[in-house]
Amino acid sequence: LIPQENPKRRNEVSTSKNSDKIDLSYTNPVNDFIREAFLAIGLVLLILGSLWIATGQFPPMVVVESGSMMHDTEDGSLGAIDPGDLVLVMNPDRVEIITYVEAMQENNENFGYTSHGMEGDVIIYSKNGGSDTPVIHRAILKAVTNNTQEGEETWDVKGTSLKNVKSINLTINYPCEYHSGTYNLEIKDWIPNHSGYLTTGDNPNSNGCKIDQLVATGQDGRNGLKDDQGNPVTAVKDEWVVGVASSEIPWIGAIKLFTSNTHHFVTGETWTNLSFTILFVICSPMIYESVFRKKITDLNSEEE
Repeated sequence: LIPQENPKRRNEVSTSKNSDKIDLSYTNPVNDFIREAFLAIGLVLLILGSLWIATGQFPPMVVVESGSMMHDTEDGSLGAIDPGDLVLVMNPDRVEIITYVEAMQENNENFGYTSHGMEGDVIIYSKNGGSDTPVIHRAILKAVTNNTQEGEETWDVKGTSLKNVKSINLTINYPCEYHSGTYNLEIKDWIPNHSGYLTTGDNPNSNGCKIDQLVATGQDGRNGLKDDQGNPVTAVKDEWVVGVASSEIPWIGAIKLFTSNTHHFVTGETWTNLSFTILFVICSPMIYESVFRKKITDLNSEEE
């Protein structure tokens, strides 16, 4: 009788020269789950930590809840800020805020600067310094106190020729639709309460020329944006600026809005894109694992 070799146990890796097969047919599901959980948690912490360091803010991102910054009010658009987008927020101490007026002045060093589809920076601010949900809108101009005339408060508008004026009158190259025509945004006889920014959303239907601080256009400020106490929003002080909008991740923030009372702002296009994104994320690991296991199986078959 010819002695036969002992069969190898399951999961045993052969050390013979002619058999380098790896049997992946058995894995411990508990160990797999623990390993995957630790990897997932570690990856999330790594990403959040990196974003914290990069932005100087925590949390480093905000979810856009309303449509006040939309350019395409039907389907939304990449590059603009739509409901359900995640927006990276930079610490305002780390960046210089460039207003729409500055970016539109040909002789200004920031001429032509754009952010999220229009000139000027988009800022996140608290209304009158309150604790209600911050607003993410574009900075149109900044009024700065001058006080060079003794006994009277005077103003400069940053990036313009307006210096040392008692009240601010300025026509801005910001198109406003009116019936069948257009006109430019006008700031009329505005005497600020304090130094700060005038702001508005990009959506021409709900915001645009109806700026947050409506009193600056010569209209009744009570018809403009209000804080949680019902008071008209005044010019945004530097200390009220929570952050400056940087890069955006489209659609992902809609997950948070799904169960909130703002989900109706999210467009159908966003829900569709989010669904495909989630499907891709779920299916990618399974496809990868299937291909990987097939390669191992083919390798073992060739070595036999």
